[in-house]
Amino acid sequence: MTASGTPTTADELRGAGLRVTAARVALLETVRDGDHLGAEAIASEVRGRVGHISVQAVYEGLHALTAAGLIRRLEPPGSPALYEGRVGDNHHHLVCRSCGTVADVDCAVGHAPCLTASDDRGFAVDEAEVIYWGLCPDCSTARSS
Repeated sequence: MTASGTPTTADELRGAGLRVTAARVALLETVRDGDHLGAEAIASEVRGRVGHISVQAVYEGLHALTAAGLIRRLEPPGSPALYEGRVGDNHHHLVCRSCGTVADVDCAVGHAPCLTASDDRGFAVDEAEVIYWGLCPDCSTARSS
């Protein structure tokens, strides 16, 4: 813990039952500092922080962090997986069809899981994942000019 009582990245890893390594600390901090990053961008940033790390180690670390609930994996259809540090709030995403920009958008309506299935078929629904598709402001302006 820091002097202000805020848990450190290492504390969060330990609390999630994960072994603390320089690579895992760098991975978690990179994802949290970034904005919907792909594995290659994450690997590049982590290498800048800790030196050499294999792409396989990056994927294994991202899998462990995702499974522990410390980061979230987003998979827009037709795009590589992206990772973000915003977890636990069941937010959704806007994706630009033209440039691929991804932006967060808060829950669609009401409390989690935000949307009620017309027929839950007996499932105990606790999360809804929604992706809104369209054009970002820059691409929309470019098309209209």
